[in-house]
Amino acid sequence: MKKTAVLILATLALAACSSAPQREAEPGAAAPGTGGYLAGDGPGAESNVNLDAIPDAVPKNEPLHRYANRPYIALGKTYTPLTGTGNFKQRGTASWYGKKFHGQRTSSGEVYDMYAMTAAHPTLPIPSYVRVTNLANQKSVIVRVNDRGPFLHERAIDVSYTAAHKLGIIGAGSGEVEVESLAASAEPTPVAASAPVPDKPLESNAPPPIAAAPVALALLESSETSVYLQLGAFKSQEGAESFMERMRSELGSLGKQFKMSAKDGLVRVHIGPYGSQSEARENAEKIKNTLGFKPMLNLP
Repeated sequence: MKKTAVLILATLALAACSSAPQREAEPGAAAPGTGGYLAGDGPGAESNVNLDAIPDAVPKNEPLHRYANRPYIALGKTYTPLTGTGNFKQRGTASWYGKKFHGQRTSSGEVYDMYAMTAAHPTLPIPSYVRVTNLANQKSVIVRVNDRGPFLHERAIDVSYTAAHKLGIIGAGSGEVEVESLAASAEPTPVAASAPVPDKPLESNAPPPIAAAPVALALLESSETSVYLQLGAFKSQEGAESFMERMRSELGSLGKQFKMSAKDGLVRVHIGPYGSQSEARENAEKIKNTLGFKPMLNLP
């Protein structure tokens, strides 16, 4: 498996510099065509996550990130991010990044989740959505761009571990793909139907372990009227419990309830309920000011 997702601290070309962290450059990157991945990276060790059941990202209207779309310099090259969606198509090599960067901040400020359907691209808007198609087997996925990279070996895009699995490039480490930008109004064609996974609440009285970083936030759709905000998703209940205790400590003044639920092999931490979506969005902005990241709307 090849891993060339090399993260660096991007120096902005404009006077106003971005505060979004970048992946650090990794020496000794695997050369093209050799297979393998960088030392310390690779797939997760767990075997209970059903990667095929994790849904593709769904294109939505989102405001562009304040800092992550400014021109920047990486490894001596200047990049000028695009500001529009739906009119970009590119063919090139896709690689993937996994456990080495799992839980680290992306250029958008969100936390990288190797089990979410996300991607890193040098110039596509953050956030935006693209369809990535493996030209060798015609497998296709839709991912949300929330990070910058890759910067070495003329790679076109870095996709998450789950996206790479669904594209069929885990073993080879990379593959030739077509990247197509999607407008928020696009009607994506499902690649494969996934069996529904029941959402079961978890309860535990065990003391919280050492705090773990949350993984990337996901937006779920439902017809229910109870509105929650999703703060994070975790591979284990222990990590979710630790994070929930930390959130209680930092957000206790908001007077809302916290709850955990299991779905698609992940344990998710929610806060709520809110009386309406508008109230939830207002509170998401307040939480962003406290925590440094914005939780996503969830309708359980």
